[in-house]
Amino acid sequence: MDEVNKVITLCGKDWAKIGVEFTFLGGKPECENCKIKRTCLRLREGAKYKIVGLRDGTVQECPLHDEGVIAVEVVELPILALVDTKMAVEGAKIHFESKKCEYLDCSMYKLCNPVELNDGEVVVVEKVIGDSPTDCRKGYSVKVVELAREA
Repeated sequence: MDEVNKVITLCGKDWAKIGVEFTFLGGKPECENCKIKRTCLRLREGAKYKIVGLRDGTVQECPLHDEGVIAVEVVELPILALVDTKMAVEGAKIHFESKKCEYLDCSMYKLCNPVELNDGEVVVVEKVIGDSPTDCRKGYSVKVVELAREA
C-alpha cells in the first residue's frame, strides 16, 4: 500500500487485524471527553477503510470498546460508483454528482448515489471497471468506476 495514503488511527483491540475493512461512522457522545479522541476521529465519516498495518500494540482504555483500542494503519478504500460514460477516464478529476432518480428499487441505485460522496465533491477516477450491470431506466449512459477523493 502507498505509504502516503496511510492514516494512523485507533480501533477496537478485538478486531484490529490486517485486512479488516470497516466504515467509519463518526464519534459518539462517549468520545467527547476522551483524551485520545483526536487520533480516533481523524477519519472521514461514512468512508470505508482497510487495516493495512498494526502499530506497537499498546492498549488504550476506551468507553466504547471493552478490550480497549490499539493503533493501526488504515487506507481509505476506493468508492465504487456509476459516472457518465464521457467522464469515465482514468486519471480524470471530476466533481461528483449523484443521479437524481426516483427508482429507489433499481439495482444500480447505490452505485449512482454512493453514501460516501457528497454532490460536488472532487474525486479522481482511479480505474474504469466497465459497463453498467444493467441499462439505466432513465436512459443515462454510465460506466462503473473506482473513485478516490482528491488528496
